Amino acid sequence: MTQMTSSLWASLPIPAMILGPDDRILDVNPAAENFLNASRKSLFQHPVWDKVFVDAPLEEAFARVRSGQSALFVNTVDVGTGSRKPVTCDVQIAPLHDKPDHVLVLLESRELAGRMDRAQSSKTAAKSAIGMAEMLAHEIKNPLAGITGAAQLISMNASGEDRELTDLIVGETRRILKLLTQVEEFGNVRPPDCRAVNIHDVLDRARKSAAVGFAAHMLIEDDYDPSLPLTWADPDQLLQVFLNLLKNAAEAGKSGGTLRIRTFYELSLRVRRRDGSGAAVPLQVEIIDDGPGLPLELASDIFEPFVSGRENGTGLGLALVSKIISDHDGWIAVDSVPGRTVFRISLPIAPKHATD
Repeated sequence: MTQMTSSLWASLPIPAMILGPDDRILDVNPAAENFLNASRKSLFQHPVWDKVFVDAPLEEAFARVRSGQSALFVNTVDVGTGSRKPVTCDVQIAPLHDKPDHVLVLLESRELAGRMDRAQSSKTAAKSAIGMAEMLAHEIKNPLAGITGAAQLISMNASGEDRELTDLIVGETRRILKLLTQVEEFGNVRPPDCRAVNIHDVLDRARKSAAVGFAAHMLIEDDYDPSLPLTWADPDQLLQVFLNLLKNAAEAGKSGGTLRIRTFYELSLRVRRRDGSGAAVPLQVEIIDDGPGLPLELASDIFEPFVSGRENGTGLGLALVSKIISDHDGWIAVDSVPGRTVFRISLPIAPKHATD
């Protein structure tokens, strides 16, 4: 490293590691030494999985970054070191363009004791904003309904330009009411009513709805693994998740583009439950589009409330998706480059007693 690069590396407040082609640690910055509670010298050339324990399939993510030579973000995963309890982090993985088989790994902590980093600040601010938005939504909906009703009465005896204006008032108030309803729904999602569910039945319902509605301009393909066991989920909430992801993909895709729904089984994937125990989430669902991809500056925060890549987006759709999947003890991640965006959901298997 040059002196300037070395100085920047040392002053970076986020734990960072450079891994070689065999996923061995080649370098760590001081923040990573503190996070891992180990010196750079003691970490050098050790396999990263001997020193870092992550409840997410990062081996696959490393392979994607190396093959695609583009950054990838994995949000809200638990990272442990063996000497401390797991910490919730956002993980950013990026290629080193002068060494394409090396990767840079950044661990952006969300909940280290005594450290309110940027992600935690954003989360806290978003939570406060949601609370205020819910209160305002409740207070505003009633007068808006009155405005809509009054405009509709006026339009009955109006004509020409006056009729156009009243129609505009009705249309805009309905749009605002819809937005306020979304805010209220986000803050009031009920706990999932879980049961044994055939995930393909739910996906087929979402696909049929998309094909005759918001995704009618695109080709929808499926690649299902018919041997998948049942999942343990609330079918209505899962349908909401799949419809939301398909709608986002359809809005990003061009006419004649392709949406692909893929399911498969991955035995090794586990997540950490709220009680600290581990849980297998081997059922995988991927929704893939060939649109322009997520804006790079939004990719790491795309599941946060009020973050949207669309001009008139509310930024609540993907936040709601993330919340629902988390409530199901599942996991969601995104991998996006121009021409290919993949949202991947991992879900648990239904307990044996529920399928007998």
